[in-house]
Amino acid sequence: MRFVAYLGLCAAYLQGGLVKLGDFPGSIAEMQHFGLAPAPLFAVLVIVLELGASVLILSGRMRWLGALALAGFTLLATLLALRFWELPAGQQRFMAANSFFEHLGLVGGFLLVAWLDLRDKEAL
Repeated sequence: MRFVAYLGLCAAYLQGGLVKLGDFPGSIAEMQHFGLAPAPLFAVLVIVLELGASVLILSGRMRWLGALALAGFTLLATLLALRFWELPAGQQRFMAANSFFEHLGLVGGFLLVAWLDLRDKEAL
């Protein structure tokens, strides 16, 4: 059951990393859209982070590190991409705000995974 929970937490990052890898020009365009330069370097870093951290979590090897990496990445990406407070009142702002807080929930989930992994290692 725990593996299924980890897989659920990592699903968007596995999918995102694989899609970015399969459409590297699209990945570069995404980085440019968010003003990240040099865009190819950021695209590679995001792909490696999304896939590598997910593998750490799912394999149990340095799970805490993978979880902290995805927590930090998610927080930064959320603050960059979902700036709902800058949008005018209306449906678009409402949707962005919901997504913003859902992503904060993911951050909390990854922090919990890191904490549990480190706590379990202390108990050994």
